[in-house]
Amino acid sequence: MPAPAPVLRIGNASGFYGDRFDALREMLTGGPLDVLTGDYLAELTMLILGRDRLKDPAGGYARTFLGQLEEGLGLAADRGVKLVTNAGGLNPAGLATRIAELADRVGVPVRIGYVTGDDLGREHDWGKGVLTANAYLGGAGIAECLRAGADVVVTGRVTDAALVTGPAAAHFGWTAEDLDPLAGAVVAGHVLECGTQATGGNYAFFGEHDVRHPGFPLAEIHADGSAVITKHPGTGGAVNVSTVTAQLLYETAGARYPGPDVTARLDTVQLTDDGPDRVRISGVRGESPPPTLKVGLTRGGGWRYEIVFVLTGLDIGAKARLVRAQLDDILTDPARRPAQVQWTLARTDRPDAPVQEEASALLHLVVRDRDPELGRAVVTAAVELALASYPGFHVTAPPGKGVPYGVFEAAYVDAEAVRHAAVLPDGTRVPVLPGPLRAVAEPLPEPELPEPLPAGPVRRVPLGLVAGARSGDKGGSANVGVWVRSDEAWRWLAHALTVERFRKLLPETGGFAVQRHVLPNLRALNFVVDGLLGEGVSSQARFDPQGKAVGEWLRARHLEIPEVLL
Repeated sequence: MPAPAPVLRIGNASGFYGDRFDALREMLTGGPLDVLTGDYLAELTMLILGRDRLKDPAGGYARTFLGQLEEGLGLAADRGVKLVTNAGGLNPAGLATRIAELADRVGVPVRIGYVTGDDLGREHDWGKGVLTANAYLGGAGIAECLRAGADVVVTGRVTDAALVTGPAAAHFGWTAEDLDPLAGAVVAGHVLECGTQATGGNYAFFGEHDVRHPGFPLAEIHADGSAVITKHPGTGGAVNVSTVTAQLLYETAGARYPGPDVTARLDTVQLTDDGPDRVRISGVRGESPPPTLKVGLTRGGGWRYEIVFVLTGLDIGAKARLVRAQLDDILTDPARRPAQVQWTLARTDRPDAPVQEEASALLHLVVRDRDPELGRAVVTAAVELALASYPGFHVTAPPGKGVPYGVFEAAYVDAEAVRHAAVLPDGTRVPVLPGPLRAVAEPLPEPELPEPLPAGPVRRVPLGLVAGARSGDKGGSANVGVWVRSDEAWRWLAHALTVERFRKLLPETGGFAVQRHVLPNLRALNFVVDGLLGEGVSSQARFDPQGKAVGEWLRARHLEIPEVLL
């Protein structure tokens, strides 16, 4: 059997369900690839697909992927590129069948495998109202399909990084005991999983590059698990140590990044410049995966109604108090009050504004309840104030129908209890057993902080002048990764941005537990705010329900920064 090629080129063409439709074609035609992956499954997506499946039991997968394959299937076959995607969602077998039908119709013979076993909806009693229950599987099932000659592999809920660990394990012959190579592939997979977030998209210092149409990323994986992150020549955006650092911090927590294949040690990651638009990832250490698998649960939460009052000109606070007082009767009556009532006053107004919108503030009222009639009654009462409240009364839009919202929860099951399986192109079903190395990790020692900067003159300016940030969601928690690009700035940041300072800069985090994680190799701090996002993105608990802009809010806050860094 010939030795595997020394480098495996794995690209990404989707970071979420709804990402750039043309990306699959762009990646297949833009340069050499061995494997092209697509990630379609966010927490919110599982709820969306669950509702789709209720309407049509044959659905439950990402339909746009089929549309992309109308052209992409032939392009991939002509170029010898394997396609690996979690677009199967809640119905990987159904999507595999549809792809086979498409292949027959367009005359492109392909071998299709799929991975199953993640759907635990019928395996456990998850309580009332649970719509989907899916374990996060690793890459071993993907590897089985590829070893059996699959050209296309479809999965349901796997970890985002499994789309990379599976092909890499199949190519290089790694086993479950190759912890360091697997950990390197997990880190590369985490960088790739959100598409153009690794190539300058959503990047704090976006003005440094042309990011009008960033290219999608790819990783050149080596047998030891090291990788180079890059993109096809001539595509927009940028790949540098800072863009890769930003994505590494996204939706992570501490030094350990646990998963079903391996626990990757983020505190061991080394990032080095490898040339224009090339960043090398090396030194990643791996530990045993935990003995349990995470299970994502979604369930219906009830009905959400929202009305936004526009308050213009003078006496904004008094106008807001008047509206609240006028609705007190219905919102304090135990027989009529919805389960959740949330008021938020956004002071978007400014004095002496030359534009009316700039003279206006927004008062948001959101109510939630399992009984849609309670929310509807509140909205009706709000509209009835139109001629009987503050001067200039109007709302941003006529109140609409209530919107059903969902709730995300995480549970954990023994890895041995999940029937992970690969269905090979010939129809053979192969059980995928958990690896032998599974253990509960011991606590890590606190990382050493650098020597602080010597005292000197400071200026009160925005944090974002010296630090980048990226934030995101994990269920009801938000993470805010903050990094700097020089050792001198790190000597300041590591001591200046404590949990106490973080809370003062972001007062809305005051009622929640905040954890700070130190990652010296990345010159980064990662803050996790437990519960900031309520019951997850689908519950729409905040103005920014996924916490995507919390990092930019933090960067806009002012504090005393040494002049030597400015």
